[in-house]
Amino acid sequence: MKLDITQDAFKIAGSFVISGRGDKKPWVRTEAWVLTVTIERDGIVGRGECTPYPRYNETLESSTDEILAVEAQLKAGLDRQGLLTAMKPGAARNAVDCALWDWEAKAAGKRVWELAGLPEPKPVPTVFTLSLGEPDDMRAKAAENAHRPVLKVKLGGEGDIARLRAVREGAPQSRIVIDANEGWTLDTYREMAAVLPDLGVDMVEQPLPAGDDGALLGIDRPLPVCADESCHDRTSLPKLKGKYDIVNIKLDKTGGLTEALALREAALAEGYGIMVGCMMGSSLAMAPAHLVAQGATVVDLDPPLLLSTDREDPMFYDDAGAHPPSAALWG
Repeated sequence: MKLDITQDAFKIAGSFVISGRGDKKPWVRTEAWVLTVTIERDGIVGRGECTPYPRYNETLESSTDEILAVEAQLKAGLDRQGLLTAMKPGAARNAVDCALWDWEAKAAGKRVWELAGLPEPKPVPTVFTLSLGEPDDMRAKAAENAHRPVLKVKLGGEGDIARLRAVREGAPQSRIVIDANEGWTLDTYREMAAVLPDLGVDMVEQPLPAGDDGALLGIDRPLPVCADESCHDRTSLPKLKGKYDIVNIKLDKTGGLTEALALREAALAEGYGIMVGCMMGSSLAMAPAHLVAQGATVVDLDPPLLLSTDREDPMFYDDAGAHPPSAALWG
């Protein structure tokens, strides 16, 4: 078995801006830096991708070290189930897990959905994300994308009502979901919750910092609230009761497709709605997430639409949304 890890950059068309959480400056990105993991055995190559996230104390270097720490075990035959205990949840495990799924599918001459016992995947409608910015800029971007069925609006605190009104003016017919990226206080949430339904907002994602989300217990939620930074894998679920209505499943948080599918099943059993999201990455990262997104309430797999460069054989997007990946890409 040969293991290969590379750092790859994909240029973003313009920039991608989200809340810096609380009093921190907004986070601006012009490139998506990812780790690509390649596992080769018996002449068959499997690939996976992850995006280490500073919010979770992950870097390209630390994630590389995590993967190299299990290289000997992988060469000795470590499988996906063993990986769940050999590595902690997070970006590094995600890349390895997805590479193993890809390898297994190619070795078996089947698609991953067949190996997982899932129905054949269909196209899924995905949001199109509008970065945090000045109201006039966000209005213009909304108008440019007013033909899209769902817009995801990045917010971050002061001035958010003006931003949201501007987006609604620019795209009067689109569904809107919003993501505060932990950038609100409880007072901000209450102020926003009073006007969100009138602006046609369907859902609010992670309004409060994960460490302060206990404030959501027992307060009025006029529209569904989704847990993102507060939900990583199945162990997160007991802490979400009474605070959230939907969970955002991201493979870079769960540590791969194996745990993501298990989290989806467990969350549905407990009555949560499902959102499937991602970090900023290429089509190779969207491909396994597409399987988890089947039937989800909200799908956020739009990074390839925000990139100016992507993988060969990229995901295909049209009015039906994100289509299943080709076998040449993954799975």
